Amino acid sequence: MTIYSEVDERKNTVVDVAKKMLIAARTAPKGKGVNNLEMVILTDNDIRLVAMEMRKIGEQKEYDIFIRDADNILAAADALVLIGTRIRTLGLKVCSLCGFADCATKEKYPLVPCVYNVGDLGIAVGSAVSVAADHRIDNRVMHTVGIAALNLEILSRSVKIIWGIPLSALSKNPFFDRKK
Repeated sequence: MTIYSEVDERKNTVVDVAKKMLIAARTAPKGKGVNNLEMVILTDNDIRLVAMEMRKIGEQKEYDIFIRDADNILAAADALVLIGTRIRTLGLKVCSLCGFADCATKEKYPLVPCVYNVGDLGIAVGSAVSVAADHRIDNRVMHTVGIAALNLEILSRSVKIIWGIPLSALSKNPFFDRKK
């Protein structure tokens, strides 16, 4: 007889769902079909590395939510999904949603996000967290995780915006109803 303990299998299941989340994000619709996304899954020591960077940011900037979120993912996250985007225009002749007349003009300001990059990132993150929800995996989208990941250059240097999604499977979602 083979017996699988829920406690033993929980982390493996969370990581398996994280892999499905990456596929959902990858296949999410993108402006003009252009892919500017990068994504990874972190576990164990890599989560600790991100949490320590979050704590450092919180202490340096005197911004407690970074420390709260760092403690939160250290205590509860079995996996951490990072989804980020490069900032690249789509070469549209008519748009101006970024505030510039056209993509050629916007290109002179490479750090100003193209609305399509940000929109595509949001759709991808939404697709990913819907997979987590479908599998009853606790999650929350966190900008604090993304900022730490940017500082650590976990994704390529061309990625300028990252959202982090910690994942867990506990009796109560540890990423909501937090103190502080």
